[in-house]
Amino acid sequence: MNIHIKIAAILGALAVGIGAFGAHSLAGILAEYGRTETFETAVKYHFYHALAIALIGVLKIQFPNNKKLNFSGYFFLAGIIIFSGSLYVMSLTGITWLGAITPFGGLAFILGWIYLFLSSRSVKITS
Repeated sequence: MNIHIKIAAILGALAVGIGAFGAHSLAGILAEYGRTETFETAVKYHFYHALAIALIGVLKIQFPNNKKLNFSGYFFLAGIIIFSGSLYVMSLTGITWLGAITPFGGLAFILGWIYLFLSSRSVKITS
């Protein structure tokens, strides 16, 4: 199994666990800070991009030498860590200055999608 599929599996499991934990055990804290929606946004983007990393892993099986796919997957990972991570911490602690770094995670997500697009330019599909 390639590294992207392993990373995606771990991140997907974490997204489900964090989402469930937030919905049940952390509901009071999230309500106290008024961050339930923020937390839900973090989980959604975390999960979407875990699935995107899984896609990268599948594509890497077919196109193992495509370096742009690697960049795409690692930008998605950075986005999860920075975007979702900052929102998780902000939601649970009330530390609002973390919102200043969240856009860098969003930028990483965008770069991941751009690199996924660019990776397709070097793919030659034969029938």
